[in-house]
Amino acid sequence: MPSLHNPVPPEQPRRRVAVVGVAHSDCGRVDDATAFQLHAQAARRALADSGLPRSVIDGVASAGLGLLAPVEVCEYLGLRPRWTDSTSVGGSTWEVMAAHAADAIAAGHAEAVLLVYGSTARADLKARRRTAGLALGAHGPQQFEAPYGHTLISKYAMAARRHMHAYGTTLEQLAGVAVQARANAAANPEAMYRAPLTVDEVLAGPPVASPFTKLHCCIRSDGGCAVLLAAEDYVPDTRHAPVWILGAGEHLSHSLMSQWEDFTVSPAAVSGALAYRRAGVGPADIELAQLYDAFSYMPLVALEDLGFCAKGEGGPFVDAEHGRLLREGALPVNTDGGGLSACHPGMRGLFLITEAVRQLRGDYASTAPARQVPRRDRTPGPPGLALVSGVGGWFCSSATLVLGR
Repeated sequence: MPSLHNPVPPEQPRRRVAVVGVAHSDCGRVDDATAFQLHAQAARRALADSGLPRSVIDGVASAGLGLLAPVEVCEYLGLRPRWTDSTSVGGSTWEVMAAHAADAIAAGHAEAVLLVYGSTARADLKARRRTAGLALGAHGPQQFEAPYGHTLISKYAMAARRHMHAYGTTLEQLAGVAVQARANAAANPEAMYRAPLTVDEVLAGPPVASPFTKLHCCIRSDGGCAVLLAAEDYVPDTRHAPVWILGAGEHLSHSLMSQWEDFTVSPAAVSGALAYRRAGVGPADIELAQLYDAFSYMPLVALEDLGFCAKGEGGPFVDAEHGRLLREGALPVNTDGGGLSACHPGMRGLFLITEAVRQLRGDYASTAPARQVPRRDRTPGPPGLALVSGVGGWFCSSATLVLGR
């Protein structure tokens, strides 16, 4: 016990934490690589992007692969970390892991943490279709809703229908999310779909789960991604200007749809408020946002819950006619094309971080100006603040990051 003779040692100053390296593996349809190989390819590229030696990595976070995801991934990569995280809460996993890793680095429990993911979700499509029906209902609480035929898509569709009923949101407005994502993808050579898309084309697509047609739903791709976080001490040795993690928040909502109090409010309402408060900023300060978009309703409700528009005003906000979500729009969203057009290899949350970092670093300014988001005041240089928000399950979890230069 602490005493006058044995006092509690003073807390050490918390270090700032930066994203120092980001990269994708090959993405799209990758038939000649395993998921482990995509992990390795993305990790090598992120390390090269950082300019730091491999020896600085003493923490690894991974999920979604194998029986013991981080253990097996680390063995494959030849790493022996002293800090690890295998949190698995769906699509928001990587924002949660980034927050946990930043806390560990700030407290001195790690120096540099690699977040790494890889999936062959498209190449393995037939195998996944055979097992997809089993995942949502065989055991646990889901057994009480599974007999009613709830699929993951239908859960999101139910939430969208509720928003339409409560606030008059229209199919055309939902389609506007997909149209603007495709317009952003047009300048991204890595995007799977780049051809222009119209609201009428979205509405005329094959129905999947009312109100969603095929183009309201994310694509399925293969791909890997890696992000390297490091303590501020390492920043002088990195290749790029640092992008700092300024604030983070996370929140768990529900598992059963019957336990979700309001289908029109996502857990981002809590995770976003926490991230803003910890970063000391508000929605008006954010210059671009990367939002999870497995379905068109997700960015719409996230924009409301994250404070970019009032509750119920998401529909008019995302209307394609206004173009607010475009790179040159009032609030650029999913500037790579998102999961609706660029890539979606499963738990896409890590890809949100890489795109935000590249935009804040100004990576595209000289090599691909059409991809670069300008500063809000149109002065020279890249934007200064970005928000990243992931969603897991069927609005079951959320985690939000505020990143800045």
